[in-house]
Amino acid sequence: MIFEGSEKKCEVIVDKEKIALRSIDESFWRTLVSKCNATVLSKISNEHCDAYLLSESSLFVWDDHFLLITCGQTTLVDAVLYFLEQKGKDVLKQLIFQRKNEYFSYMQPTTFFDDVKKLKEHVDGEAFRFGHIDAHHNYLFHMNGEYTPDKDDKTYELLMYDICPLCIDVLTKENQTKEVLRKFLALDQLIPGFEIDDFVFTPYGYSLNALKDDQYLTIHITPQEESSYISFEANFNLVEKINIPLEVLRPGSFDLITFNADDTKELSKFVPSVYTDKRRVQDELKCGYKVTFTHYYKHVQETQKPYKIKEL
Repeated sequence: MIFEGSEKKCEVIVDKEKIALRSIDESFWRTLVSKCNATVLSKISNEHCDAYLLSESSLFVWDDHFLLITCGQTTLVDAVLYFLEQKGKDVLKQLIFQRKNEYFSYMQPTTFFDDVKKLKEHVDGEAFRFGHIDAHHNYLFHMNGEYTPDKDDKTYELLMYDICPLCIDVLTKENQTKEVLRKFLALDQLIPGFEIDDFVFTPYGYSLNALKDDQYLTIHITPQEESSYISFEANFNLVEKINIPLEVLRPGSFDLITFNADDTKELSKFVPSVYTDKRRVQDELKCGYKVTFTHYYKHVQETQKPYKIKEL
């Protein structure tokens, strides 16, 4: 079964003097999600945020910004365009659109370049590639214009590839349960005290949203052997606990992407010594964020057998 786990992501930041996003009726957000060919599965809320778990990833809504993450063959850009058409671009303070390179790019209805062309019909901006073109990389487009993020506005993305075969066996077990996966992922250590909303897909796959006060975590697991991919994203310092998911899932390689993280040169001290940083890309973008992309790989790996293509 082929499924594209690599995600598209957009964060839209608004002037809350002009619009309060959480005051918008839930039906609007459900329609917005449908525009990118996804559906809402469930929702949790606290005083800071509404977190929607989707058929393809997640939507988080705060008063002054929303974060939409989708995977598969979704067209996230269409959801963003729907927001701009309905609410107007004058409410925007910043817009950041990301897209990771896909495993099966030939199956995608659009490319990053197609998406940015659509966005630039509404907002002016600049586009970048973090990472080398012949390896894992992440595209980013941001709106032009002065914007200064809050000093506590930080994001941490952990994108893992080539998951340990023994872990894949657990993640693809028939009739797997949420309770088993929560324990397997050591969530009690990673996010103690968080409210969790999660879903196990058929035949396999797992998504999670978690909230605690003004903090969030989202996890998305595509455990297929031929394209295993697992992503974690949080607005708290995920790096300080990065050993937990890495020791559980033992990926062959991973990317760490941070926005305005403190002293990024010190981040590697939290990474298990079996991993080596192969490439680091960093820039302070005009959108107000210092973005750092680092690719790590295991420098000692077992000899593997070729993957037998079952789809043919």
